[in-house]
Amino acid sequence: ASQDWPTAQALLKDAIARNPGNADYHNLYAYSVRKGANPDMNLVFKHYNEALRLDPRHRGAHEYLGEAYLMVGNLPKAKEHLSALDKLCFFPCSEFAELKKAVAEYEAKPK
Repeated sequence: ASQDWPTAQALLKDAIARNPGNADYHNLYAYSVRKGANPDMNLVFKHYNEALRLDPRHRGAHEYLGEAYLMVGNLPKAKEHLSALDKLCFFPCSEFAELKKAVAEYEAKPK
């Protein structure tokens, strides 16, 4: 919430070291790296993918991974995660709505 990305990264890196099987820790660590200055996108993708390996139904990881793919210009991969969320969210969910909005904004940008 404070957007202190370096502190968040340090705390979450420690949390992952203590509990590497926690999908939420991997998801939040990748998020903090992605939101920080000059994000290492290889690290971002590594940890989002680990979160999904641990929990393939992790809605937050699908949303954030889709947004990360938009950051690197990979619209088809972002849409794959949007499709996954469409299947996971039997009722409307915020993760689907947020990624759908991000994809629409990306598509509306002049090329």
